[in-house]
Amino acid sequence: MAGTGETTMTHLPPEILTNVFSAVSDTRTRNAMSLVCRSFRCLERRTRTSLTLRGNARDLHILPTCFRYVTDLDLSLVSPWGHALFAASTSHQSDPQQQAIELRNAFPRVTSLTLYARSPVTLHLLLLIPWPNLHHVKLVRWHVRPPASQPGTDFADLFHRCRSLTSLDLSSFYHWPEDLPPVLAANPITAASMRRLNLLTTSFTEGFKSYEIQQITAWCPNLEHLLLACTFDARYLGYVGDETLTAIASNCPKLTLLHLGDTASLSNRRGNPNDSGFSDEDARISRATMVEFFSGLPLLEELVLDVCKNVRESCFALEVLNSKCPRLRTLGLRQFHGICLAIGSQLDGVALCQGLQSLSVANCGDLNDMGLIEIGRGCSRLVKFHVQGCKLITEKGLRTLTCLLRKTLVDVKVSCCLNLETFAALRALEPIRDRIERLHVDCVWNGMKESDDGLGQSLLNFDLNKLEDEQCFGHDFASMDSEGTSQNKRQRCSYSPPPEEVEIDDSLMQSNGNGYWGTTWDKLKYLSLWIGVGDMLSPLPMAGLEDCPSLEEIRIRVEGDCRGKPKPSETEFGLSILACYPNLSKMQLDCGDTRGYALTAPSGQMDLSLWERFFLNGIGTLSLDELDYWPPQDEDVNQRSLSLPAAGLLQECYTLRKLFIHGTAHEHFMNFFLKIPNLRDVQLREDYYPAPESDMSTEMRVGSCSRFEYALNRRQISD
Repeated sequence: MAGTGETTMTHLPPEILTNVFSAVSDTRTRNAMSLVCRSFRCLERRTRTSLTLRGNARDLHILPTCFRYVTDLDLSLVSPWGHALFAASTSHQSDPQQQAIELRNAFPRVTSLTLYARSPVTLHLLLLIPWPNLHHVKLVRWHVRPPASQPGTDFADLFHRCRSLTSLDLSSFYHWPEDLPPVLAANPITAASMRRLNLLTTSFTEGFKSYEIQQITAWCPNLEHLLLACTFDARYLGYVGDETLTAIASNCPKLTLLHLGDTASLSNRRGNPNDSGFSDEDARISRATMVEFFSGLPLLEELVLDVCKNVRESCFALEVLNSKCPRLRTLGLRQFHGICLAIGSQLDGVALCQGLQSLSVANCGDLNDMGLIEIGRGCSRLVKFHVQGCKLITEKGLRTLTCLLRKTLVDVKVSCCLNLETFAALRALEPIRDRIERLHVDCVWNGMKESDDGLGQSLLNFDLNKLEDEQCFGHDFASMDSEGTSQNKRQRCSYSPPPEEVEIDDSLMQSNGNGYWGTTWDKLKYLSLWIGVGDMLSPLPMAGLEDCPSLEEIRIRVEGDCRGKPKPSETEFGLSILACYPNLSKMQLDCGDTRGYALTAPSGQMDLSLWERFFLNGIGTLSLDELDYWPPQDEDVNQRSLSLPAAGLLQECYTLRKLFIHGTAHEHFMNFFLKIPNLRDVQLREDYYPAPESDMSTEMRVGSCSRFEYALNRRQISD
């Protein structure tokens, strides 16, 4: 306790204290600061601009009114999840319209709103008295669109009453493509004021048709951000081709972010690493159209084209992209071929986009090691590099790219590449082990039996000048050393770029005597893993990820069909090996793409409850604060339900504060979680398409969810 004459933080001028409080973003820290004294509480409330409501909808009558300076309000996670926000409570009868008005008055300064709108009534009630400065709205709905709804009813009130609306996000809102265009046509003033439109909705099966895209861009000519789902398959009516791309560039020349995603790319499935990268059909996009398209969008800063159909001979168009879009910093390409020809010493294609900071390439059938080296030479500012489904690239090419980009690269994803199984991918990333912060790799253990010594030596002998054909590099790019050149220098890297090119620091090629630079991933904070069902997580430390002192969050996605799989030889999937990461506090365990038998399995096979026991065994040994868990599913009955073994094993996570189950569960299974001493936030979320309309076989009803939440909130939490 400070003495009477001492200066404390409370003596600072209010202007300074306001800046200090505004700089704090962590919710728990802000809550602790508000408990210091009355003045700190008032100051914290005045500087809190973002709030996510997590209470029960039936308690709206006791809504706090002290957060009057909040501008970013999230109502999408109010319990019971997915139910009507203004449904009248059985214990406290009130008028839904009055509840909506009270909610509106409690947060008078809202400019950004996120809302779970299961029916148009919710938005209608909330906008009876619209916020005058509301400019961004994100709607969320995983349940099926109400069959009785007329096209456009979900958005009619929003566009009619919110004249200040400039941004709309429908990426997580289950609707039909034909719902939006009539509303835009009926509200031309609001449509013309739109600046951001996210229509990359994962529930779409066909996406927006060509004529709909042309209408949307014509009605919203001032768009700066546009993300939408469509189809590039010429076998479908309304496919996106030359005419559509030309219309987008002509109608919306102010675009700074453009993401066109084929509906096939919205699936979370990994794909087959043995695929060549070439699809059966070509996209109807010509080279001339791409040049015209890029020329018409000079302000682009981020461009993603997930085409999923062959776009051939794209090298020249990507060179034009560099000159016509000088502000471009983020680029994503799927199914583009010839993005970097790597002929001779001259840079070409995407390698000429020297301002790029993020590059993602997927299913590029002809991208090889030489192309990666060209990208590393030309795109010297890359902070993020993702590669997926490129079967020609190998460990040598990826390793050289990481050498070239060692000073900047901190975010890497390597997925579904035939020659880059886990061991090879992690060895290729050794030059940036001490710098990388985010990493995704696939857990494919094909290289477990290879000799480390042999691999290390072969990498040290990797000669860029001799890769593929020697004529790939002209004398301007790299000349062969004379016979007097030391062998040690050859082993480090005989690639000798001209002075104006990016250079490889000699220190990168220094090994520890065994062909490696060290084993510690000093700055790695986020790790994402894909693993096939039936495989083990246990070899992960052996692959080179045993020392990650800063790792805070891990995401594990298990994918595959359990039906027909033999019973695993081990009793544990391998989660206990993650205890070697001392700072690991957040986990996302996603088994949502694991398919099996929810009910009785055929003789000799395991049902999903036994598979859940296999996946979750050992999770109690981890010191997790937050866990998101997606149970496996039975597609035949559209059921993703927490089983009894899973509930019992999750109960052993004694350090948990937050637990989110992305599926259903029986109420008495949920009561297991009341034994976790510090558990503060639990919710069941059916956030997958289509969410069950009325699952009466499980305890997802309003009353049962409320009973559990009341029991949870009655407990005393030590901190």
